[in-house]
This record gives sequence, structure tokens and C-alpha cells, in this order.
Amino acid sequence: VLLADSGGGMVQPGGSLRLSCVASGFTFSTYDMSWVRQAPGKGPEWVSHINTEGSRTHYADSVKGRFTISRDNAANTLYLQMNSLKPEDTALYYCVRDPPNDGMDYWGKGTLVSVSS
Repeated sequence: VLLADSGGGMVQPGGSLRLSCVASGFTFSTYDMSWVRQAPGKGPEWVSHINTEGSRTHYADSVKGRFTISRDNAANTLYLQMNSLKPEDTALYYCVRDPPNDGMDYWGKGTLVSVSS
């Protein structure tokens, strides 16, 4: 299993970024997926979850209305569109395989998002 997350960078408050995660080594279309972030000096925080078909999504209250999770099963890719970014969104963002019965079992290496003026 390999989860290659990318797309992070430095952006000013109010800006946007789109994270991507290319999955390999398993049948991507049969697994729920999540994004989890970890800010400097803090523990991991779940951000968003999507089911196998992309028909059901869930968000942490802190990002609801600003972030959108999506997936392209044909391309084995998970996305996180992040708009209206705030300094408190600064964190390392991880793509995570998140099957309903087994919990978060595989993580990407993370991609760094830094929001600062």
C-alpha cells in the first residue's frame, strides 16, 4: 500500500490549495478514505472522510464550508480542495485509508500546508 500525498505549500490567508493523494497497491475504489492533519506541537486532527463511491462526505466543524473532499476512482486519486484558508489551517496533511471496520490503517507521508501573511 502506498499513499502519495502532495499539493501543499505556502499561501496567504484567504487563499486556496488543492491536495492530491495517489493510491497504489490496493483496490482504491473499495476503501473509504480520510484526510487527517497535524499542526505543529499538536496531536492529529481528523479533517474529512469520503465513502467508496464519493456519495457521502463528512467534515470537521473547523473546516466545514471551506474544504471539499472528493475522489476519482478511475485515477486512484483522493483530493482535498481547501478554500478560505486560515493561519490555523497550518499543518501537515495526511491522506489516510479509513475502512469502516478496521480504522485508519495506512497513512501517506504528509504534505505541508502553511498559511501566513
